[in-house]
Amino acid sequence: MNAILIKLFATALTLSQVTTRPDAVRTQFDPATDGPEVVRLLRDGCAHMRKAFDIEDINLDELITTAMEDPSTVAGPAAPKILHGLDLTELNTSYKQFCKGENPANSPFDAKAVIEFYDNATKDLPSAEALRDKALPGMTRILDGAGKPFAEASEPNGRRIVVPITAVPNLVQKAFIAAEDKRFETHHGIDERGVIRAFIANLASPGRPAGGSTITQQVVKNLSVGDDVTYERKIREMIVASRLERILTKPQILGLYLNGIYLGRGAYGIEMAAQSYFGKPVGQLTLPEAALLAGMPKGPNFYSPDKYPDRARERRAYVLARLKEEGTITEAEMSAAIKSDLGLKPIETARRDSGFYVVDFLNREARTFAGVDSLTSGSLTVRSTINAGLQRAVEDALQDGLANYERATGRQAFTGPELNLADSVRRIQAATPAPEGSASAAPAVTGARPEAAKSDARPETGPAAKPRRGERVAAVPQKKPAWLLALESARPVLYDVHWPMAVVLETGRGGVKVGLADGRTASLDPGIARGKLQLYDVIRVKVGAGKGGPRAQLRVRPTVQGAALVLENQTGRILAMAGGFSYPLSQLNRVTQTVRQPGSTLKPLTYLAALNAGLQPNTLVMDSAVTLPPIGGAGDSWSPKNYEGGGSGPTTLRRGLEFSKNLVTARLLQGGIAPKAPASLKRVCDIALEAQIYAECEPYYPFVLGAQPVRMLDLAGFYAAVANEGARPAPYALESVERDGKPLYAHAAKEPVRIASADRVAFYQLKTMLQGVTQHGTAAALAKVSAYVAGKTGTSENENDAWFAGLTNEISVVVWVGYDNADGTRKTLGRGQTGGHVSVPIASAILQAAWANGVAKTPLRGPSPEARPFIADLPVDPRSGVRVAGGGFLEHFRTSGDGRMADTQYRLVPRETLYAMRPDAQDGDLAGDDGASVAGDYYGNMTGERPRSDFLDPFGERPAPRSRRAQGDVDPYGQDPYKPWPGQTNRSPFGGDDDARRPRRRDPDYLFGEDPGY
Repeated sequence: MNAILIKLFATALTLSQVTTRPDAVRTQFDPATDGPEVVRLLRDGCAHMRKAFDIEDINLDELITTAMEDPSTVAGPAAPKILHGLDLTELNTSYKQFCKGENPANSPFDAKAVIEFYDNATKDLPSAEALRDKALPGMTRILDGAGKPFAEASEPNGRRIVVPITAVPNLVQKAFIAAEDKRFETHHGIDERGVIRAFIANLASPGRPAGGSTITQQVVKNLSVGDDVTYERKIREMIVASRLERILTKPQILGLYLNGIYLGRGAYGIEMAAQSYFGKPVGQLTLPEAALLAGMPKGPNFYSPDKYPDRARERRAYVLARLKEEGTITEAEMSAAIKSDLGLKPIETARRDSGFYVVDFLNREARTFAGVDSLTSGSLTVRSTINAGLQRAVEDALQDGLANYERATGRQAFTGPELNLADSVRRIQAATPAPEGSASAAPAVTGARPEAAKSDARPETGPAAKPRRGERVAAVPQKKPAWLLALESARPVLYDVHWPMAVVLETGRGGVKVGLADGRTASLDPGIARGKLQLYDVIRVKVGAGKGGPRAQLRVRPTVQGAALVLENQTGRILAMAGGFSYPLSQLNRVTQTVRQPGSTLKPLTYLAALNAGLQPNTLVMDSAVTLPPIGGAGDSWSPKNYEGGGSGPTTLRRGLEFSKNLVTARLLQGGIAPKAPASLKRVCDIALEAQIYAECEPYYPFVLGAQPVRMLDLAGFYAAVANEGARPAPYALESVERDGKPLYAHAAKEPVRIASADRVAFYQLKTMLQGVTQHGTAAALAKVSAYVAGKTGTSENENDAWFAGLTNEISVVVWVGYDNADGTRKTLGRGQTGGHVSVPIASAILQAAWANGVAKTPLRGPSPEARPFIADLPVDPRSGVRVAGGGFLEHFRTSGDGRMADTQYRLVPRETLYAMRPDAQDGDLAGDDGASVAGDYYGNMTGERPRSDFLDPFGERPAPRSRRAQGDVDPYGQDPYKPWPGQTNRSPFGGDDDARRPRRRDPDYLFGEDPGY
């Protein structure tokens, strides 16, 4: 039996069952015993179909006779592909057997072969019940903190917003029915007359085949059995469609159809299409708009109003004529709609290139708090806390900062172009040759990189608009050069990297020439890629002005990683989050999913504990070698070192933090917080636990220097608490989740929780000391904005991690840079690459971006009304901490509330010890390094004034002095009250253990071990 005839009979067996006995369709027959049953079913089906032929006024016998007289019209080269190779003699004999009741002796019919094909086609048949309960994949809209669209999340082929059929106007429903399935309301899943008309149309026009599928069949095809052009698929489709009609109402089936179909512009479903084409919901569509969309399912690309507006108008006119035939609209309404403009809103071609780590984080939060499977599990509306402008700027700052680090340290490496467009350019040139004489015409494609990535490597943020099977795609003349067209359609691998892409157009002795996305060309300094670029390679660049035209600088993706976070202090709202250099390179969110050693960014915990224990910022602490005893009498003792190795003798508590002295931090455990070091460590741990920086605290001394890894999100919460005088907010990014307007989750506003392990006064004093870090300490690169910013740098052991954690009145900013070292290696940032060098510049750019994107820029606040009665602002010498009569630096002292103040300056370093350390101290005066006497006696009695005056009080509620330094236009050390006195080396004014001149380190955060020798 002819193979095609077998398939035709199997399809006919299906059609016979679904039209004559839809409630008892058999999906399996026994090839050995069910032959007679199959013959009976085929005869019943033919009798049923002959009635449909009569209704359509088609003489089946005459049709068969015509085909027999001229077989080439059916089975010849020009015939539809589905009939190629068919023996019409066998077909005619079979027709007589099943439709005429004859029993020809030479019948080609083989019931066994037909049954076997049918049984195989219906194996593992999808259930109609699955469609009844099917939740269509939907597009979730994510809004930023201002309620504006920020991002979309959808599965492939799922960029849709599902709406109930009751939300679709009757006119829109009738437009689609008129265009696609005029007997939808009366048939039972299969339209016999539609099948016949399609069959006859295919015989008469062997080009593009007609379908004949009902809306029900299209639902089954789109959502269940797939769209393969095979007899097997058609068999499965008809059976499931027949069953679906028995368990769903017509409105339910139409709802599945209207929500499931693809209508161009990356839009699935009628609601998404209405918003994409016309910027309005489906409920507001006009008659011409509804007719235009109703004409799209037949060919979204072929009838695209963006590409082929004339075709779209013709198709719209057809739908309008059908509506008029059905009596839905009047002649006048049809005429007016035909004459109307298409009324399209501009197509949104821009792809999202920001916020991918944020969306992933929101997806996790939605699963946890809203109970949804994912953001793509339905049509959701998600409201976030994100500041969209700041989010993009944070990503910019991090990407540039990581690249700048590698460029400055000579660690850049060119590993090849992002992709190569040679194949795309070749296809475009072949379809549309460049205009003759065009100065921008692309050169011929030669020497293409064979191993280059293809231009479609980037996944769509919305589904790709693929031409439907059988659609014709016409070439449209273009004036743009082929390389620019190829670049516009390219799918970048690093789709969230904000450096512009450029196409290599020329290489050789004359230099490298690249094409830019705006159509311009620029000369390129290839740098480390010299000799490695080939024609049509796509690279990343930074474009600037040059002689004779634009110049481009190469940008290559770094191997170092980083992360950044901006947190609103009072509410805990996450305003921006960058979890890595690029999401497609690594989906690991280093803000929320990793822990790293925080280094000295954790030191404020120890200083907070010391301040809460009663020490004052001017308390002297020995910056010298110390050994702490084993905890619990077991294990090893601990002897930390400063980053630069040695110590500088007595120094104030403030200066110990500002210049990140490890030895000072360690010595605070020795009587500065509690009498014994283990007890002091426990108090520090208690604060860390209450501040929710850690769930557990490792009981070992290096903890105070940041040896225990921390999560960036938790560290940011602590710095926000410092800004709030001890009230820690709970960080969050998800405001609410809605489905179809019904709330699934709403974030409950929570007041920050107070950290009771330290009082407001201690937190305020700590904030003033952290401002000193940005004024003249390890983060002095922020000196020009130090009136607004406090913070702390951090560098973990051997420069594995570089940090900056800072705060303003409104926000906290945390930046980390380092290597993932996921392969077990310990690649470090390199000697001298500290938080102050690497992370502070990134944080500086983020702060400027925050102020440019709606975050208030206000001078750091003074103490709260609750803390003010317990704080006295008194002038001190900024280096020694000695109180002076006037001028000096206004230090912030804890008082008892009645004016009394505990003088703790010499609690840890007695006066006698200081006096003994200075052999040139006589008559109660403290000699400076140049031998000059300092006003005020050694013991802090105010006997005179230092010659300096008008020092800036960083937190006082009084006008800032009009000094050049206060205005931020000089070097931060130019008039710094902490600048070494004339002739002073880097030792303390009280003397030290090393008189050799040594360069000051901006970020001395080395945890322990040997002097790195810098």
